[in-house]
Amino acid sequence: MHHILQRPRRNRRTDAIRRLVRETELTPAHLILPLFVCEGVNQKIPIASMPGVFRFSRELLVQEARAAWAAGIPAVALFPALSNRLKDPTARESINPRGLLPQAIRDLKQTLPELCVITDVAMDPYSSEGHDGFVDDRGNIANDRTLEILAEMAVAQARAGADVVAP
Repeated sequence: MHHILQRPRRNRRTDAIRRLVRETELTPAHLILPLFVCEGVNQKIPIASMPGVFRFSRELLVQEARAAWAAGIPAVALFPALSNRLKDPTARESINPRGLLPQAIRDLKQTLPELCVITDVAMDPYSSEGHDGFVDDRGNIANDRTLEILAEMAVAQARAGADVVAP
């Protein structure tokens, strides 16, 4: 004789019951909007590898961040796109306080002081070599020199007003 095992389940037929027993909740307050910033004015440039995603000049970047904030998104992560003329092997532009990224950070913090601004500590947007590390004269990534550059970059981003500097 087999015993019938009963396994009661919660009936989640109403929204109130579903909200009551929900284990995980995802709202706009949990999101970070990646934003890509470029030089120029009134620039909205599509990124071919990411359909529907754009690089924005600073004033349009602020508009995008303002719309995200209004939708309840509390944070943005910034990724700069610089012209080749500003790139060099040591990523010097990354520590320029009047550079694209520091200016974009200040624009955002002046407009939306409560917005959490996250920056990317990475050499590749600034490096003429295209790597996320310093390339020595033998063509190898020099980790110690790279760390020095990244440390200076992180400090420059924090001084500009970034709330979080992310590796």
